[in-house]
Amino acid sequence: MDETADEPPTSAVLLDNCHFSQVIFNNVEKFYVPGGDVTCYYTLTQNIIPRRKDWVGIFRVGWKTTREYYTFMWAPLPNDVHSDTAVQQQIQFKAYYLPKDDEYYQFCYIDQDGVVRGASVPFQFRAETEDDILVVTTQGEVEEIELQNKNLRKENKELKASCASLQKQNMDLQEDLKKTQELQNSLESLRSNTETLELELNSLKKENKHLKELDDCREAELHQLKEQLQNVTSDKERLETRLKTALDHMDQLQSQVLSYEKEVENLSHTDHDKTEQLESLKEENRQLRMTRTQQKEQNKELEHCKENLKGSEAKLSLCLSHCLQNEQQQNHDLMKELEEQKHLFQILQAKKNEADEENQKLRKENDGLLRHLSQAREFSPFSVVSQAQAPIPAPGVGGLLFGNPYCATGTNLGAGAADIPSLRKCPMCNEVFPEDIETSQYEAHVQSHLLECSLCNETFEKSNKQVFEDHIFCHGLE
Repeated sequence: MDETADEPPTSAVLLDNCHFSQVIFNNVEKFYVPGGDVTCYYTLTQNIIPRRKDWVGIFRVGWKTTREYYTFMWAPLPNDVHSDTAVQQQIQFKAYYLPKDDEYYQFCYIDQDGVVRGASVPFQFRAETEDDILVVTTQGEVEEIELQNKNLRKENKELKASCASLQKQNMDLQEDLKKTQELQNSLESLRSNTETLELELNSLKKENKHLKELDDCREAELHQLKEQLQNVTSDKERLETRLKTALDHMDQLQSQVLSYEKEVENLSHTDHDKTEQLESLKEENRQLRMTRTQQKEQNKELEHCKENLKGSEAKLSLCLSHCLQNEQQQNHDLMKELEEQKHLFQILQAKKNEADEENQKLRKENDGLLRHLSQAREFSPFSVVSQAQAPIPAPGVGGLLFGNPYCATGTNLGAGAADIPSLRKCPMCNEVFPEDIETSQYEAHVQSHLLECSLCNETFEKSNKQVFEDHIFCHGLE
């Protein structure tokens, strides 16, 4: 091998045959004597521009790639690299690095890209023969020489076949070289893309670092906001507790008002002659409804304050305190009205007692009429129907249109009460139903006037929808 430490540039494939003519090897011997230095003479044509990394190698015949060199020498640069004429060059191979066998070898000129630019004829490394001496040989020696010639011809044919095979391999290698060049181009593009991606990666890393710093700042701000939110939430819960207590108290007062209204409505039907008093009671009920309407408006203001709670907790606390003061004032007014209603209820109770005494007197008359009706049924069933439908028996029920609700049905009607249909009245809308109506229908009608809370099963009148919505809102705050 060459004494230099650098490895020559090589390639896996060859180029086409035209490149072999760019460097022509001259005065190549058929054989070189082993043990002596070998001088290689070659001519650089004008078709090649020599470069610093060009080299000349000795290859064994049958080689396939430029990596299979036996030894090599760096090709010296001519004085005029860009000369337009052919330039004669020579290289001397030291005997120590030359092959020691008698195989066929050849010189090849390889450029800096590892491409073959020229190749010599084959030669051998063996001792010199005495072919030039004329000697007289015997017939046996002649036959032996002819046999050698025959072997040489056979070997020549084999070399020609090997040369054709090499040419075919050369064509295949050229195609592979084209593919390799395409792969190299792709590799270059991939390298450029890789550099671009590395630049983008560096920029993304910088941006990621900046985002992490922003994230740390955001986390610190978020921690502060969470602490503020906890403080606001605690204040909100305390205010909600106060609001819930006020709403519960208001619900109790409203339930009491409803119970008193029902009692007043029941008393309003105890005596038909007390119409004027009932009118005054209705007037008071209208005033109560107006008061409830005002209460709904105040509830709307309270709802508006709840919405403002989302924007500012400080404003909400002021609005809630104001609403609570209004509610307390209104509850105080309602208590006064309830006291008046209780006083009115006592007056009506006294009048009811007087009406009960009159009912006792009329009950006796009613019993006589019922006996009269029982006797009349025996003679004419149609007369019983006409008498049952006539308004005459109505005064027999103590002068009331639907009967006295405070008296037992059995004591009022006696033995014949089953023949006269009694009536039911809706406590919400005062609609009258016959006694034979199914209980489920009656309850469904009453239920249609009510709103029931799905959480605590508490019922509210539909007319008090605002109160019902406030009640549901309180559950939402829990």
